[in-house]
This record gives sequence, C-alpha cells and structure tokens, in this order.
Amino acid sequence: MQTNRQVTTANANRNFALLIAAFAAVYIFWGSTYLAIKYAIETLPPFLMAGSRFIIAGSILYVAARLSKDYEKPSWKHWRTSLIVGTLLLLGGNGGVVLAQHYISSSLAALLVATEPFWIVLLSWLWLKGTRPNWKVALGLLIGFVGVYLLIGGQGNSAAGGSGQILGAFFVIAGAFSWALGSMYGLRATTPKSSLLTSGMQMLSGGAVLTLVGFLKGEAATFNVADVSAHSWFALAYLIIFGSLIGFTAYSWLLKNAEPAMVSTYAYINPVIAVFLGWLIAGESFTTQMLVGAGIIVGSVALITSQDKDAKESVEETELHESKIPPGNRKTLSASA
Repeated sequence: MQTNRQVTTANANRNFALLIAAFAAVYIFWGSTYLAIKYAIETLPPFLMAGSRFIIAGSILYVAARLSKDYEKPSWKHWRTSLIVGTLLLLGGNGGVVLAQHYISSSLAALLVATEPFWIVLLSWLWLKGTRPNWKVALGLLIGFVGVYLLIGGQGNSAAGGSGQILGAFFVIAGAFSWALGSMYGLRATTPKSSLLTSGMQMLSGGAVLTLVGFLKGEAATFNVADVSAHSWFALAYLIIFGSLIGFTAYSWLLKNAEPAMVSTYAYINPVIAVFLGWLIAGESFTTQMLVGAGIIVGSVALITSQDKDAKESVEETELHESKIPPGNRKTLSASA
C-alpha cells in the first residue's frame, strides 16, 4: 500500500512531466507555425485561412470535450468569456501580426512579438496583483529582448521604411498587448473546468470573428479553391493539428498551472525554433550572430524562471521547518510568517 509521501511524490512527478510536455508543445509547435503560416498564406487568404483553422480545431476540441465524462454544459458566462478571450487572442494577437505583415517584414514582426512577456509580467503584477517581478525577471526580460534582436537581426532582412513601417510596428505591438490581455483576462473570468472545452470554445469564438473580418475585407470575393497549392493545404492541416489542437490547448493548460512569466518565455523560444526550421527546410541563412542570440535567449529563460524556483524552494523550506515543530506551536509560526 502506498504511503501519503509516495502518492504525493507520484503526483508531483506526473505534474512535472505534464509541465515539460506542455512547454515543449508550445515551444516547438508554435515555433514551427511561423514557417507553416508562410506556406499557408502563399495561396490562401490570411484571415479566412486563420478563421477556418481555428473553427475546425475548435469544433474538434468541443466534440471531444462533449464526449468526455467530465463534460459540463457551457453557460452564457462561459461563452461570453470565450468570445472576449478568443477575440483578444486570435483576432487581436494573431490578426494583428497578419495585418502588420502588409507593411513590415516577418523578421521585424517576430522581433516585436517578443514585447509580449513585458505585457504579461506587467499585467500579472498590476492587474492580477501577482508576485512583483524581482531583478532576475526584469533582467531576464531585457536580456531576452536583446537576444531576439540579435537572432532576427542576424538574418539581414530589410523592412519597409516610412510611415508604413511605423504602422506595421504598431499593429504587432498592439497584437502582443491584446494577446497578453486576453491571457490575463481568461485567468480571472468564468471558464469551464475542462481545459479542452475552454480551448474549443475560445477557438470557435475567435475563429468566427476572424472569418467575419475576412469576409468584411473582401477575401471571399477573390478566393478560388482551384488556385490553392498542395503546400498551402498541407500547411493549413499542420496549423490545425499541431498549432491549434495541441499547441493552443497546451498554452491554455499552462496558464492555469504555471507562472505567467514562465509561460511568456515561449515568445523568446519560438523565434529560435522558427529560424532553425527556416534554415533546415526553407534554406534560410543561419549566422554566428543568430547563434549568439539563441544562446542569450536560453540564458534569459533561466533568469525569468528562477523567480518561480526560488518561491517554491522558500515554500518547501517553510513546510519542512514547520513539520519539525509540535502541532500546538504551528499556529504561532504561521501567524508570525
């Protein structure tokens, strides 16, 4: 028969394994979506492509959640939250980047997306009254931004100049803020207990809004199915399965089970994955400067996640110290802590 310590250890190991798997999914699969989107929008209209991607993925997740044992019928409040979060994440975040790429290069867009961790940490502290960022987190965020600058700048791509570049930069930064705002709002709003159902509802809602915007922009009028290449169809399928079904679900789960600063580190890791795959598959350049930038990014992630590690160690030390004190005296210790 297992002791309480053995059960606790087993649960801790399971949760740690889930964290590793979820971070890997967000890091690798979302990093690969940069290349997939590049191929998808070659012959597919951007907003209609994104809308159909999330509607299909959301429908699959919703059906899977509906057939599960712990299914709960969504309330109006659940759907309202899904519409708000889905709009902020998918239309504001994803759509902002898509719109920006009419004015700036994808490299500059990827660099500006790295501003998202700043918004995540700031909103978590000021809005959600979370842990105040220590010097390690602040330094890690700054170093990470420098690393992304070196990584993207090493490609040597030039962006469009003038007012168009400023407008494009504004769209990306606004999109990063919108994604961070949607992520933080979802933490406090009323959502279903099932992460699967929550992700499905958010994708359905956000996908519907993206599709509506695509129709309003007139994308349907110029779209011809016969003109879509095999590469674009394959890229769309990849985005649905790995980018949405797996990646988005893992991200939603992480928001409920990990520190916001830790979750936001994907904005630094994704460009590393994207550049590597671009070099490996699309034959894009990979310079020494980019290697240095990748190394700096890894170091920044270690600094950012150190706050969570320090907090856990502090809690464990307190619990260990408390366990050595007679039960009658533990209340005094808690009151004075």
